[in-house]
Amino acid sequence: MAASSNEKKTQLQNMEEEDAGMEAREMESDEEEQDGMGAENSDDEEDDSSEDEKENEAEIQRLEEQLSINAFDYNCHVDLIKLLKQEGELVRLRKARQKMSELFPLTEEIWLEWLKDEIRLTEEEPNREKVYELFEKAVKDYLCPEIWLEYAQYSIGGMGSPGGMDKVRSIFERAVTAVGLHMTKGQTVWEAFREFENAILSTLQPPPGRIPSREEQELLKIQLERIHTLFRRQLAVPLMDMEATYAEYEEWSEHGVADTVISQYKKALQQLAKCKSFEEPLIIAEPPKLAEYQSVIDFELKEGDPARIQIIYERTLAENCLVPDMWAKYTTYLDRQLKFKDLVLSSHERAVRNCPWTMGLWKSYVLALERHGADHPTVSDVFEKALNAGFIQATDYVEIWQAFLDYLRRRVDFSKESSKELEELRGAFSRSLDYMKQDVEERFGESGDPSCIIMQIWARIEALHCKNIQKARELWDSIMTKGNAKYANMWLEYYNLERSYGDPVHCRKALHRAVQCTTDYPEHVSEVLLTFERVEGSLEDWDVAVQKTETRLNRINEQRAKVAVKEANLARQEEGKVDQRQRAKADKKTQKKGQKGTRAVEKRKAEQHDYHDEWNDDSAPKRHRGNGDHASEEYMETETGRFGRNAPPGYKPAQHGNKRAQQGSAAAQTQNDEKPELRNDNSSVFISNLAYTLEEPEAKLRSLLETCGPIKQVRPVFGTKGTFKGYGYVQFESTASVSEALKLDRQEVEGRPMFVSPCVDKNKNPDFKVFKYQISLEKQKLFISGLPFSCTKEQLEEICKSHGTIKEIRLVTYRSGKPKGLAYVEFADEAQASQAVLKMDGMDIGDNKICVAISNPPRRNMMDKPGSNRPDIMPRQVFGSRGRGRTQLSLLPRSLHRQSEPVSKVNNGTAAEQVPSTANAAGETKPLSNSDFAKMLLSK
Repeated sequence: MAASSNEKKTQLQNMEEEDAGMEAREMESDEEEQDGMGAENSDDEEDDSSEDEKENEAEIQRLEEQLSINAFDYNCHVDLIKLLKQEGELVRLRKARQKMSELFPLTEEIWLEWLKDEIRLTEEEPNREKVYELFEKAVKDYLCPEIWLEYAQYSIGGMGSPGGMDKVRSIFERAVTAVGLHMTKGQTVWEAFREFENAILSTLQPPPGRIPSREEQELLKIQLERIHTLFRRQLAVPLMDMEATYAEYEEWSEHGVADTVISQYKKALQQLAKCKSFEEPLIIAEPPKLAEYQSVIDFELKEGDPARIQIIYERTLAENCLVPDMWAKYTTYLDRQLKFKDLVLSSHERAVRNCPWTMGLWKSYVLALERHGADHPTVSDVFEKALNAGFIQATDYVEIWQAFLDYLRRRVDFSKESSKELEELRGAFSRSLDYMKQDVEERFGESGDPSCIIMQIWARIEALHCKNIQKARELWDSIMTKGNAKYANMWLEYYNLERSYGDPVHCRKALHRAVQCTTDYPEHVSEVLLTFERVEGSLEDWDVAVQKTETRLNRINEQRAKVAVKEANLARQEEGKVDQRQRAKADKKTQKKGQKGTRAVEKRKAEQHDYHDEWNDDSAPKRHRGNGDHASEEYMETETGRFGRNAPPGYKPAQHGNKRAQQGSAAAQTQNDEKPELRNDNSSVFISNLAYTLEEPEAKLRSLLETCGPIKQVRPVFGTKGTFKGYGYVQFESTASVSEALKLDRQEVEGRPMFVSPCVDKNKNPDFKVFKYQISLEKQKLFISGLPFSCTKEQLEEICKSHGTIKEIRLVTYRSGKPKGLAYVEFADEAQASQAVLKMDGMDIGDNKICVAISNPPRRNMMDKPGSNRPDIMPRQVFGSRGRGRTQLSLLPRSLHRQSEPVSKVNNGTAAEQVPSTANAAGETKPLSNSDFAKMLLSK
């Protein structure tokens, strides 16, 4: 039995071993199959990844080439950094980030990514200094609590090195100074600082049961005081959720909270309550939050705490770094109030790095550098950077040159006859003139300094400070040769210079030249010359001056008279053209009336024929018969109302009547409807510029405007023939619907822009205009010309959206809907629009090269309007600045017009009878009497 049991055991063991072997073999085979499949999948994945790598590398090379052409393409830098990070190109990634940081301030997200990558790459101790340098660059760009917190936490890792503890505390102190007043995020930095000090305190605590030594007790006391101080400092600052901090301090402090701390805490709570009404809208608002930030800034300016004003400006600029006006306000405040050199200059530098296209920021920067005693190479370097910043107006370059030349002039000691600074000033003046001529005029196609302001300043400096009147005269000769000799004010400026620093001979010479050359105000310069000779001239000089001024003024008056005659002839020609057009129009009307009369007779005959057929039908009532064989002369009343003195009793017009009568009725009804009925203008809109071929216009208008609100009435306007005239009226039930309907203005309807305008009675509002002509510079809006006619709104939006947030795009079209190749693109702010001008101007779209500029509509010529103070050389006609209008035609008989002719018209060989003169001896015109009109008409 024992042997048999042992055999069974061995059999069982063998079976188990066989099963295990089979399982092992099956698992091996499965693994081999999986390995084979995995190898195939890995091959496919390697092929896909290699293709992606090739595509990414090609894109990286393209971006690098684009940056070599235009290094200031911000979006291109961002795309390149993303691709390099994705590909793991760490060395190239670092270079790309460094290059971008040299040109632009980096956002908080870009800095944090870069810092974390560098921290992982430089975990060794000797490389920590490079990371510290990178953090120092990061905290200078924008006010970012997260970067300061990361900086402090990274410094804790180097606490073991010599001086590491002091370095950590120094960084924390700088952090709470920079962002500790940040109402919503400052609390995290304070808490991190206290946690660090609490960690240090735990290391100083002696083990349980051991009495600390005297030195240890002193260290504990110092550390506890540090933590107490941090609590007191934090509780004195109004921060969100500061109640929790106070509760934590009460729990932590063994001896309770001091009365002074409680007093400061209550004051901070009161300040927090004031600020909450401004901070809460700021938290829930959508970026860029400019209006909300401006409210907080205004509040803090009234409060007058410089530190809090600085922190709110920094918070605003962290989210609105491309708003030049905000940088200008901030730097102006620092220049006038705080006046701390490092803070002021760093803020100016950040301003021009963020908005380099804004000349005013560069100008303020140059002045700030001079104000705080910066050395000359630094100021010159900043000025050279400003010249390469890419301003969008030619006049910007004139202003920045003026600022730099003013700086150079203030460096010169004019008590010395010659100096290095004076030569540098003269060299800068000469260079500025060359720069205006070569660079500015070539780029903008116009002179940025048409009045030669820079040359005028140079001439005055030479005359006043250098006593070099000859150089000043040479400069003024050059000014006059640049097209300024025809202006009286330029000659008077030169005369005043000679009067102050020259001699009477050159004064007289300047005034004589002014009389000969001036075309705008010759009378004025003539009067100045005569006044000068009254005071200083001899009789001979006086006679020469009188003769010269009289000759010049006579010539001017002759020119004016010739021009007046020419204008009068043009006006008469225009009047003749108008009369000719009126006669042609009258002939056409007469011809149409004749045709209409013929058609009306034919139509009346046809209607009478239909009437007889219908009346003689068996189903219709019989006409009344007279005693004779013919029908009586009584007429039947029909739909059109054309016939019908005595309709048969009980007669109703047939609904199926002839089509001519129905059409005539519809046309008559439509013509009656063309006169606007009494309606509520406040709840109505006027729709126009629709296609005449629009089918079912009433239903179409209702479907287009039903989204704006409940519609009370839709009234399209039809012509006399029943055809739609392309416009109509829509009356809503509520006035609130009108504003929604006006938003549909210029919406395309069957290929034409539909015009939607308020329904206003122009008899009561004669000055009403639907289109308000914009005449001011629209800094956030671009004017684009040269677009292909095939360019759509969607295509233009796709091109422009990479340069900023687009609010509105409007393609300019003719009334028929055909494009003009022009467009207006409105961005969210002027900074984005300015960037778009720099990047899009000269861009090729299809076969067209577009021109892009800031929208700056030309001002209307107000000088030609009645009542203006323009000193016209030629007298204006009474017709207005654009000639005689159609509404200004004379309604007097033509015979009356002929009275003004020198020779009376001859009819049939005899002169027509002259109408007696209507002017009395005093030259006043008497009204014509009835007998005068009778004579005039009978003579015809």
